[in-house]
Amino acid sequence: MRLTQASDYALRIVLHLSKKKGMVVEADTISEEEKIPKRFLLKICRDLIKAGIIESARGKNGGYILAKNPEDITMKDVILAVEGTLALNRCQIDPSACSKRATGYCAVHKAFSSVMKTVAKEFEKYNFAELAKMDGN
Repeated sequence: MRLTQASDYALRIVLHLSKKKGMVVEADTISEEEKIPKRFLLKICRDLIKAGIIESARGKNGGYILAKNPEDITMKDVILAVEGTLALNRCQIDPSACSKRATGYCAVHKAFSSVMKTVAKEFEKYNFAELAKMDGN
């Protein structure tokens, strides 16, 4: 499994906002400090807003702020907001893509599903309050 650049950036955006403790942060500031291209940041922020993880504030002092407490946001929440799903291969998302579907059983698919359940549980263990403490900045 390889997460996309969007997931990496989304995790850094939410971590950045978590460390700001309820402050509205401008997109330019996040972009500059996290080294995320601004256009890509804005797209990712739309996904995070849609998922209810962050909110946007308009106007002169506009920007982004967490919509929830950092303790209530997990790495899994953020990854799902931008990826849509966690999967190792296509057949986990679309069973019709599995070449073994005619037999009704695929040991590889079963193993992938087990691995993904473990990965999802691990991503659920880490919330952004903990990550902010670990980051130390």
